[in-house]
Amino acid sequence: MRRILQVTLLLLLVVMGEKKVQAQVDPHFSQYYVYPSWLNPALTGAFDGSYRVSGIYRSQWGSISPFNTTGVAADFTTEKNLNYGASLLHQTAANGGYQYTTGYINLAYTGVKFGAGDFQRLTFGFQGGLIQRRFNLSKMTWGDQWNPITGYNPNTASLDMMNRTSATSFDMGAGVLYFDAKPGKKANLYAGFSASHITQPNDQFSAKADAKLPVRWTAHAGVRINISDEFSLTPNALYLRQGTAEEKMLGAYAQLKASEIDVLLGANYRFKDAISPYVGFTYRNMVLGASYDVNTSDLGKMVRGSNAFEISLSFFGRKAAKTPEVEFICPAL
Repeated sequence: MRRILQVTLLLLLVVMGEKKVQAQVDPHFSQYYVYPSWLNPALTGAFDGSYRVSGIYRSQWGSISPFNTTGVAADFTTEKNLNYGASLLHQTAANGGYQYTTGYINLAYTGVKFGAGDFQRLTFGFQGGLIQRRFNLSKMTWGDQWNPITGYNPNTASLDMMNRTSATSFDMGAGVLYFDAKPGKKANLYAGFSASHITQPNDQFSAKADAKLPVRWTAHAGVRINISDEFSLTPNALYLRQGTAEEKMLGAYAQLKASEIDVLLGANYRFKDAISPYVGFTYRNMVLGASYDVNTSDLGKMVRGSNAFEISLSFFGRKAAKTPEVEFICPAL
């Protein structure tokens, strides 16, 4: 049964290439603010410090056909209204039979400031890079290798072969971010919008290699509510759409400041999919976070309760002296 499910999942990936691509093909994250390159390139450098290095790992459907996603990103701030960064992401499905890899360079312009004290900010971000998708036929199993009497036989030659197993395409994205950086306020608002795959790269695995990778539209927003000097609450929302697939997520996290260690607690709800509790710790220049997706859809029953978990780690290079104008930090979740 597990091998049949592996074949089914991989065939769905192939079928998306045989017709006009309509479904969401990008990975998603519950701790989406840890990986700003995926969320919105305008978030590049949106933190208090000189540089940030982040890593995130997500594993899902482990008991059926594991999907593992690893992302690494680094971004840097400058004094010339320009921030820059780079990111790598690698996803494997069905024990490595399918691999999805992206690499991007990000650039954000931060020179639009207005309002009293120039604390209202608009940031524009751009990214460019490569997408590679690859099938490893040696790690794939096929339906015609299944015998109803003797079961699966890996020595049976399959007729379900692929003429092409690898394709690389150039890709671009853009986004805009607004945030209120005024210090001492009870509430600081932020909101952003981005478009990924605006070049709509060709899907080289389609029948005529003329299908297009659909644009992924993403909107995100939140507000940091400063309840006291030691405690803040940040409700947030995410909406994305790619082809006919859409994702809606609402959540919030609380931050309790201690002498050396800050504690982060929260949860997200992905509509018709999962609830994802989150816990994190901030120690000096490091943030460690973990979340676990508890599936709430009918699909969770079909896959015997197989869920997903994420773990993230971020390092920040701090400035020697903290200035009031950058007191507000976009959430690092």
